[in-house]
Amino acid sequence: LNDLLDNRKQRILNTIRNSEELRGRAVEQLEKAHARLRKVKTEVDQFRVNEYSKAEQKRSNLITSTYKELERSENLKNESIRFEHQRAINQVRQRVFQQALQGALEILNSSLNKELHLRTISANIGLFRSMKERTY
Repeated sequence: LNDLLDNRKQRILNTIRNSEELRGRAVEQLEKAHARLRKVKTEVDQFRVNEYSKAEQKRSNLITSTYKELERSENLKNESIRFEHQRAINQVRQRVFQQALQGALEILNSSLNKELHLRTISANIGLFRSMKERTY
């Protein structure tokens, strides 16, 4: 009976030792898992910070490029306005020049017509005189 009790006691002690070893390994694995979890959390936090930083940089770049595009559009608009303004000025100048030329041409034609008319009258007077002299 003592041997049976000793054997039983020995098996219980062995089971306890095995349980302690298993518990020790489980605790060690749990500590490793906690360490890995902390490492992963740190990496996730770092990734989150990096991605936030990248997103902020993209946002900043987008704002900058949008302002540059707006400035370029404003410059193009102003250049178009200046071009149209200059074109309108040139059209007015051309019309004024054409009207001045037309007026000068009318004056010249009027003067030429007057002179031609005077020459015609003078020529006719000359013809009448010569005809008058022939008839008398």
